Formats: sequence, C-alpha cells, structure tokens
Amino acid sequence: MRLSTVILPVRAWHQGGRDEWLRAEQLGFHTAYTYDHLSWRSFRDGPWYGAVPTLTAAAAVTERLRLGTLVTSPNFRHPVTLAKDLISLDDISGGRITLGIGAGGTGFDATAMGQAAWTPRERADRFAEFVPMLDRLLTESSVTCEGTFYSAVEARNIPGCVQRPRLPFAVAATGPRGLKLAAGHGQAWVTTGDPKLFETGTPEQSRQAVRDQMDKLGKACADIGRDASEMDKILLTGFTPDRGRPLESLEAFVDFAGRHFELGITEIVVHAPIPDSDFAADQAVFEQIATEALARLGG
Repeated sequence: MRLSTVILPVRAWHQGGRDEWLRAEQLGFHTAYTYDHLSWRSFRDGPWYGAVPTLTAAAAVTERLRLGTLVTSPNFRHPVTLAKDLISLDDISGGRITLGIGAGGTGFDATAMGQAAWTPRERADRFAEFVPMLDRLLTESSVTCEGTFYSAVEARNIPGCVQRPRLPFAVAATGPRGLKLAAGHGQAWVTTGDPKLFETGTPEQSRQAVRDQMDKLGKACADIGRDASEMDKILLTGFTPDRGRPLESLEAFVDFAGRHFELGITEIVVHAPIPDSDFAADQAVFEQIATEALARLGG
C-alpha cells in the first residue's frame, strides 16, 4: 500500500511552491505528482506553472521522493520533445520520475494551440500512436518512424533513462483501447473512478465501477499473456462521489482507503490542500493522514 500526493502548480516557486515539495518528502509520501496542463478548470484565470520546470526544480531540492505527472497527454505534447524532457528529468532526479499519461480531454488544453477539439475517437487514435512511440524513444538510442499523427526521423536519445529499460509509465485508461495500452506499456494503471457517477452516484456504486475497471484491465493483460498483478493500480482521489470527504478526518480517510485497498488499488493519491478551491482541506488533517494512515491500515 502506498500513499502519494498531487501538488497543483499554482504557487510561485519562491512563494510557497518549493516548500510544498519539500514538505511532501518530509511527510513520507511515496510520490508527489503534478498535473501536466496549460491551465485547468477553476484555476484557469490564476497562476499556473509548467509541469516539466516544476518537476525539475522539485528534483533538485528533494532526495528520496518520487516525482511524476498525473497526467501528461497528447493535447499539447509531441513524443520526440517529451522524451528528451523525460530523459533529462530522470537524470536530474537520479531515477525518481514516473510518467502518468492519458489520452487527454476537452478542456482548455484541447484548443489552446489553435486546433479544433479532437473527438473521443481521435483522442484514442492519437493516444494509441503516442504511447508506443514514446516507449521506443525512451528505450532506443535512435528512432525513425512515420505515423498518422506523430513521426520521428533519427531522433537521438542518448544516454537514455537512468531507470532501465526506461522510466515507468502509469497509464490512465478506462476504455478498451486505453486499457490495452496500459496492459502493453504500463508499469501502473491510473483511475479516477467513473466520471458519470461523480454528481449523482454513491460511494458504493463508485467502488463497483472501479472493480469493473480492474476486471477489464485484468482481461486486457490476460489477452497478451501478462499477469495484471504485476501492475500498480493508482486511484487519484477527488473525482468520485466521496469528493473531499476522505480528507475530513483520519478516520474518514482510513475507511475510504481501506475499502479501495480491498479492491486491489495499491496506491492512493490525495491532493495537497489549496484554500478556497475544490481542493480545500485542513492542512493539519492532511498531514496527519500522510504520517499515520498507512500504519492504521497495516501498510
């Protein structure tokens, strides 16, 4: 059982941003992730910093904490340039980077570069090309390939990742094509639950949806001769019908986490508190959860 956090890049580095990443390491979190967006939802009209520079700075001031994105998507990334950034990050961090990666959505990122928003099918098509190509770029010293959406011509990536054969992928997916990619390329799988249940569903329905997703992941792994138990299963909290309730008290979190660990989830990710936002929470309770919850859960 692992407990991790996600730190949204809304604070300037010298005005509290640096301290948040240091505190995450001090609290003993397994990994501290950040969103890889150009901006995001209710934070769109406020400060929002880039994921790669933020993780680079975090890597320079921490020693043990794993770091990563949750998640990167093709919305404004290209595999060739992303691979170079990731190899550099893995080097600077001493091999502590995890790439959370997903197909992207229809938010601000989808049109910020002037393109029309992609349909769900096109997002899936791009994702199906993006992930295998990125896998090659991170494991081969020179890559040439021509795809429908992404191409590389003698793209050099020397010396490669510190982590071998490459840094781990945590693939966010719920549909059949995404789960196939997770099975084929992921060292971990990421879910936020079923978004259809967020407004009107119950916690029990949400857990059943996660159970069903994991069953589908197991089938996708079995189809290629892989044991799904090899993969970590990551739940990013805050998007299930439970919403912020698990952070209301240590007891509430232990109950929430215990029920999901019983399903087979191996890592739970909680948002670092941001006042006056959807992720507002008591900092003292958050820190108590970080330092005491796993012991209460027997982990």
